Amino acid sequence: MNDKKIFGIVLVCGFCLLFGHAASAGSGTVGQDIKQDTKTAGKGIGNGARDVGHGTANAARAVGHGTANAARSVGHGAAQVGHGIAHGAHEGWNATTHAVKQVFHKGD
Repeated sequence: MNDKKIFGIVLVCGFCLLFGHAASAGSGTVGQDIKQDTKTAGKGIGNGARDVGHGTANAARAVGHGTANAARSVGHGAAQVGHGIAHGAHEGWNATTHAVKQVFHKGD
């Protein structure tokens, strides 16, 4: 429910209140019916606003958790790349030292 719909409902309820005061002057039961209908509409607006608030909170929570999961995945991926580079550099160092020893005929 967006702001325009909520404003429209509040505006209609306001007109119902004004009409209810005018109608209550002439007849007690009609005024009470309008008053009760207005009260019911007000409760409906409150319930709708609460549902909108809960939906917004749930959406924000889902986005936050998705962002956290994405950041965690990127962090783990970067760590794996770092480990891969470190192991590659270590293997490269071992291969280089082995080759140098072979060139100078020193066993390892």
